[in-house]
Amino acid sequence: MRTIALPRIGTAQAWRDAARGLLAEDVRPEDVLWSFDDPAQVDLFAAAPRRKTTPAQVTVPKSFVDMANRVVWHSDDDRFARLYAFLWRLRDTPALMQDRGDAQLAHLRRLEKNVNRCAHKMKAFFRFRDLSATGPRRRFAAWFEPTHHTVEPTAPFFAKRFGDMDWMIVTPDVTARFEDGRLSFAPGQARPDLPEDATEELWGTYFCNIFNPARVKVQAMTSEMPRKYWKNMPETRHIPQLLANAEARARQMQEALPTLPPLRAERITASLADLRATATRDSLESVNAQIRACTRCALCRSATQAVTGEGPRDAALMVVGEQPGDVEDRTGRPFVGPAGQLFDEIAAQAGLDRQATYVTNAVKHFKFQQRGKRRMHQSPNQGEVQHCKWWLEAEVTLVKPKLILAMGGTALLALTGTKDGILKRRGQIEETAYGPVLVTLHPSYLLRLPDASLRAAQTDLFRADLVQAAQKAHLAA
Repeated sequence: MRTIALPRIGTAQAWRDAARGLLAEDVRPEDVLWSFDDPAQVDLFAAAPRRKTTPAQVTVPKSFVDMANRVVWHSDDDRFARLYAFLWRLRDTPALMQDRGDAQLAHLRRLEKNVNRCAHKMKAFFRFRDLSATGPRRRFAAWFEPTHHTVEPTAPFFAKRFGDMDWMIVTPDVTARFEDGRLSFAPGQARPDLPEDATEELWGTYFCNIFNPARVKVQAMTSEMPRKYWKNMPETRHIPQLLANAEARARQMQEALPTLPPLRAERITASLADLRATATRDSLESVNAQIRACTRCALCRSATQAVTGEGPRDAALMVVGEQPGDVEDRTGRPFVGPAGQLFDEIAAQAGLDRQATYVTNAVKHFKFQQRGKRRMHQSPNQGEVQHCKWWLEAEVTLVKPKLILAMGGTALLALTGTKDGILKRRGQIEETAYGPVLVTLHPSYLLRLPDASLRAAQTDLFRADLVQAAQKAHLAA
């Protein structure tokens, strides 16, 4: 039995070096005992350590490296063993990272998702306090209690964002220090006695003014901002009073609304008058049932089935693709084909929580051209997009997302009325009748690029768009 003791600071690099060394010696996963900064976990009956071996160069998909660099920070005691066991299999089966049915991979993805969510909570829910020191640089400190070991991987974010000041983030696990432009880490410590900060009152005032009583959803709020973080946030002391007065304030806001609808609403109402005679928007379930029965255009005749949207009914982010592909047409689910799997992979890298998004398509049936036994994708025309527009509008109306991510020309046409200049518009947020729309390319575009360097560059741009979408919709995990 080999015992590997990993340090609390520098864990990711230490695990990678240890894993390479074990693979070089062909040590099986069941013959390794992993411990984490705890001498009590060391096996007293473990075999004597072998001579040091130069870590081997092991080639694995970048997606595994990215996943491992997140999973090692999880609080699960078995995380190192699980990673090494999967790496042992991955060494001989590189395609294992694309197997969405693999139980080991699914478990590691859940751990990765938990770490990403914890890192997002750290960025969102801790507050610096001014230490009011004299000198050329301001000094701040903060106390935080993360669920996982996310201080070290998240600290560079704060170093980049607050590079003009000295600061310290104290947790029971690890302490991060940024002084004179240098980032360092030390063991965790007990909660320090931090002074009151005069800006906290201003922060509370800002929070009270942006609070929308008409959109109060307590369960959704506590899911996004768990109560465990409230004690360290100055603005949360206002929440009980804001909730208590929400109904009365919402009534006041409704009474203050103008009695005449805006011109835009009149135009939309007029254009949809004929549709309302045959369709209703009572609920997503009702809309989806109508989509599955839709025969408004000829696409329903050749497609296997209509593909409806999926995701939370109150999702902050709606992702709109172009149309279902071959796999989606056969399964009846959106974003499960090659392009959908690529989207999932890049979304995870970008910190975008796929489970918290509502995904759908601008056109609900698969348009294709039969070539032998293969069905080749065809882009929907403007008329077909227009026929499906009512369904997309219904989904937006019912979900009420904070941001819509338009992926590809067809989605952009449906949401903005034009798909011209998509390359120049990508990465920009456009205000539309449906709310803010972030423009990007469809992941299928990446799959079609033959040049590896160009594909890598475009993938980086797409990942940046997803990062922006996650941040704007407050879904960064």
